[in-house]
Amino acid sequence: MSDRESNVAVDQSRVIIFDTTLRDGEQSPGATLTTDEKLEVADALVALQVDVIEAGFPAASPGDFESVRDIARRAKGVTVAGLARANAKDIERAAQAVKDAENPRIHTFIATSDIHLTHKLKMSRDEVLDRVREMVAFAKGFTSDVEFSCEDATRTDPDYLVQVFEAAIRA
Repeated sequence: MSDRESNVAVDQSRVIIFDTTLRDGEQSPGATLTTDEKLEVADALVALQVDVIEAGFPAASPGDFESVRDIARRAKGVTVAGLARANAKDIERAAQAVKDAENPRIHTFIATSDIHLTHKLKMSRDEVLDRVREMVAFAKGFTSDVEFSCEDATRTDPDYLVQVFEAAIRA
């Protein structure tokens, strides 16, 4: 555990700043950035002393992979996260992209609402629970810093949502 993580655990009044500009910001129409522009944004985020930079979605494209990899190599004093769907290919790609970071993180996610399970994933609730356990554990094989989130959590049955998070925590 790094000193930075230790400080966070000790000081529970501290707010962790998790910035998604480089990943979520690019979903806006016309907001595509070059690798050099992404590095400039990452440098600014480091200067602002954010705690976590979600640098991108490495499996989305070769360009996104390269940007995340370059940010991971350059950004010091922060955690650099790569986003990955809860599947082995995405997680491996994220792991490759962030492996040279001072503090690498894999952020994996899966949809959990019944509408997404039925129409998008075509999986049962039990299958999703199994996937969560398997993929969070798989990600932990690359780094001890694994973040998990649920897509469409607000439309997920609350009792099932608890089961999903329990599965991720226990993985």
